[in-house]
Amino acid sequence: MKTFLWWFLAGATMTLAVLMIQGGVHDLLYQTHPTGSANAVLTFTMTILGGGMLAGCVALIMSRLR
Repeated sequence: MKTFLWWFLAGATMTLAVLMIQGGVHDLLYQTHPTGSANAVLTFTMTILGGGMLAGCVALIMSRLR
């Protein structure tokens, strides 16, 4: 569980960093995204959680293969 949590946080942080580089945070904060703000927040949150889940699951698989 510790391995999953560590890599989940690392993956979520890396996903947030990529979104910040691409300008997604600016679009979210200043509502320049063409869709509604609630939909943009949901999409933003799901992307960050998805990155964390991907990193956490890959870490668990790699630790089982080891």
